[in-house]
Amino acid sequence: MWRGNLEWLAGKSDQASIMLVLSRQRDESIIIGDNIVITVVDVRGDKVRLGIEAPREVSVHRREVYEAIQRENQQAAQIRTDDARQIGRAPNDRK
Repeated sequence: MWRGNLEWLAGKSDQASIMLVLSRQRDESIIIGDNIVITVVDVRGDKVRLGIEAPREVSVHRREVYEAIQRENQQAAQIRTDDARQIGRAPNDRK
C-alpha cells in the first residue's frame, strides 16, 4: 500500500526534483533500489539517528561533507597557468 507523499522541490538547477516524504518510526526502514537500506535507529528530541546499509562501492556522506568534498575537488581541478607550464619539466629546470 502506497502511503508516501510526493512533493515538488525547486532544484538548484533549472530542473525540478521530486522528493518522496515518508514517515518512519524507530526500527523501521526504507529500501532504495535493490541494495540500500536506511533504518531509523533512534529518535531523541530533534535528532534522528539513521543506519545505512549499502554496498562498499556506494559513497555515503552527510550533505555538508559531500559539498565540502565537491568544493575541494573543484579547487584541485583548477590549474594555474604557471603550474601548467611546469608540467613535464624536470624538477631542476623549474623556475
